[in-house]
Amino acid sequence: MSEQQVFSFSLEQQDDFAFLIRFDKDTPSLLTDEPEPLGKNAGPSPSRLLAAGVANCLSASLLFSLRKFKNNPGPLTATVTTHMVRNDKKQLRVGSMAVVIQIDSAADDLDQLDRAIATFEDYCVVTQSVRSGFPVSVTVRDRDGKIL
Repeated sequence: MSEQQVFSFSLEQQDDFAFLIRFDKDTPSLLTDEPEPLGKNAGPSPSRLLAAGVANCLSASLLFSLRKFKNNPGPLTATVTTHMVRNDKKQLRVGSMAVVIQIDSAADDLDQLDRAIATFEDYCVVTQSVRSGFPVSVTVRDRDGKIL
């Protein structure tokens, strides 16, 4: 039997293209907006939220995988670069994303690092869900900048 999880929340238009997202549970609300000239750039756009979701999910998955092998990698930082493209109909779309995650430990100080790196992307719900629509590249570096 497969487990199904459902969540629901609401959006309320505030001004032109600005929407207040009222999340479920006790999560604080978030104002989103489109950049000028459509909106007033009063909050992140939906494309930026998507990119943040991908980078956040990948970072959390990596942290989980490293901790599963009793590692304490220190704080993680991530940078996500999103390329916007036009499709055949000249409509703007997310073309690709590149995520670079940096851990605050040296690679040599982490146990089972190869196993953690090999599997963490498989547990990222958001990245694996959007990859059917556009490519997402992922690079992990240690505190010295070494690619893992």
